[in-house]
Amino acid sequence: MGKLEGLLKKHGIKLLGFWIVLNKHLSYGVYEASSPEAFKKFGEEPDVWAAGAYDTSETKMAVSLEEAMQILQNAT
Repeated sequence: MGKLEGLLKKHGIKLLGFWIVLNKHLSYGVYEASSPEAFKKFGEEPDVWAAGAYDTSETKMAVSLEEAMQILQNAT
């Protein structure tokens, strides 16, 4: 985790939790990032690619309920 911790810090991302389903090569990570661009740059790091080489990954963007309400109010 040492290299990944450094990369998280480099891109200003906080790892909130991480779970692995060993027999399925599946992992779930919850991160907090200042922007989608920061998370994208983190994900493009070679060491991040290497760490995820054995698992299936899929990225889902999420916001808090408060943020969602603000977005919806601004859209109308």
